[in-house]
Amino acid sequence: MRVLVTGGAGFIGSHYVRTVLTGGYPGFEDAEVTVFDKLTYAGNPANLAPVADSPRYRFVQGDICSAADLDAALPGHDAVVHFAAESHVDRSIGGGATDFVLTNALGSQQLFEAALRAGVGRVVHVSTDEVYGSIDSGSWTEEHLLEPNSPYSASKAASDLLARAYAKTYGLDVSITRCSNNYGPYHFPEKVIPLFVTNLLDGHTVPLYGEGANVRDWLFVDDHCRGIQLVLEQGAPGEIYNIGGGRELSNRELTEQLLAATGRDWSSVEQIVDPRGGGHDLRYSVDFSKTAALGYAPRMPFEEGLALTVQWYRDNRAWWEPLKAAAATARR
Repeated sequence: MRVLVTGGAGFIGSHYVRTVLTGGYPGFEDAEVTVFDKLTYAGNPANLAPVADSPRYRFVQGDICSAADLDAALPGHDAVVHFAAESHVDRSIGGGATDFVLTNALGSQQLFEAALRAGVGRVVHVSTDEVYGSIDSGSWTEEHLLEPNSPYSASKAASDLLARAYAKTYGLDVSITRCSNNYGPYHFPEKVIPLFVTNLLDGHTVPLYGEGANVRDWLFVDDHCRGIQLVLEQGAPGEIYNIGGGRELSNRELTEQLLAATGRDWSSVEQIVDPRGGGHDLRYSVDFSKTAALGYAPRMPFEEGLALTVQWYRDNRAWWEPLKAAAATARR
């Protein structure tokens, strides 16, 4: 089995790659993995250092929007797991939506087209629950209307529809996964948990939008990747599979836990005006019973996963300090 992983140097993709190459998925112990990554700001070769010496690992630097790059990398692979994406909501708002549309929509279409040309037998397209919009009560099933509210989520919704179209029109064996908010080690420190943890460890303040009423379902990265692997092995063409963590917290409740984990108090919290004028989706919640039918269930209790994550950032300053320094320099 040869698997190509797009965006495999990013947070979630690199966890998937490390797990495959360390024998974490039964039946894939001998799988060969090619990481295809452009190495943008969030793609970090250090994420793959633990497995870089594996004889079953190969790295290709390439652009998901380049047909030539894809045609050079894809032939000979049995499957593709497609993580590559621009994924930060605030960047899609403040920095412009163009990169998100190009990478997430056009890049996915280019990948699906190249997979057909190369005769790749199986594709999993990794998406997000943000395509559904916001839900006041209950949980989204996979049949729910798509109502994305940011350029990021709209671009991911476009990529999901393209995946479905390539399954229906061209017979591409592609399944779609939609996950809730991930957390865990190696998470780029612009996202809320790693940003808050690293700021608090350094004695800095953390930004909380308004009263912190927004609610998210939290999913440990290893649980997410196990769900993706189940869909890779058992998912049906053109079908969508939600992957959730089953633990909803308001941003205020999450902040309270992070303050306790780092020995800080509310004097470290700076309540700020939502840059979207309150437009961040209020609540996300996915019904993942369809994926549970494949054998999926989240294993990591949130408090245990959060403690593990905080400790990882305590122990790995050499990983995240250069990233934060580079980001601070870029903002100047």
